[in-house]
Amino acid sequence: MADETPKPDAPGGVPGGDLPPEAAGRPDAADEALRLAAEVDTLQGQIADLTDRLLRAHAEMDNIRKRAERDREDTAKYAISKFARDVVAVADNFERAVQAVPAGAAEQDASFKALVEGVTMTERELINVFERHGVRRINPRGEAFNPHQHQAMMEMENANVPPGTVLEVYQPGYVIEDRVLRPAMVVVSKGGAKTSRPAAGEASATAGEVPAGSGGPESNP
Repeated sequence: MADETPKPDAPGGVPGGDLPPEAAGRPDAADEALRLAAEVDTLQGQIADLTDRLLRAHAEMDNIRKRAERDREDTAKYAISKFARDVVAVADNFERAVQAVPAGAAEQDASFKALVEGVTMTERELINVFERHGVRRINPRGEAFNPHQHQAMMEMENANVPPGTVLEVYQPGYVIEDRVLRPAMVVVSKGGAKTSRPAAGEASATAGEVPAGSGGPESNP
């Protein structure tokens, strides 16, 4: 009876012996490692992209929250801006009424004096109400000109004050919190302050001193 065992060099023979059927279709270990590494890289890229999107979404939500808080604060601060801008004209009228009274006229008539005092008290109370609600009057006479709060109506030569000093206030201004409701209308100085000169005959503190070694009276025995 002939030996039917295939030899290693025979056609269809497997070098090194027989392999199990499942080993015939198994991929190479190096190729499998490369495939897994590629999948890991892909997954890591997706994780990084999702993480970046999540961080951006959190940042955007935080910005929206801060913007909403800022808008809410601004609304609370400046909600009465339009109303206050209209009412400050009433305060101007009170001030004009008081300034229109001739000097000493109120002292000659008790009824007229009471009327002037009533108008003055009403104006003062109105200003106090403004301040309780964050509205403040600007009356910058003698202060430096501020283009953000003042409106220059004209310039006037005045060498007694530094240039840019408010000399007169035609109309006071108003601010609400840190915003200008109405700029103050002012007259601004130009020129410059006078330079101080020593009076004639004014001696210096050391005028009477004799320098050492100059042969003064104390140098003679």
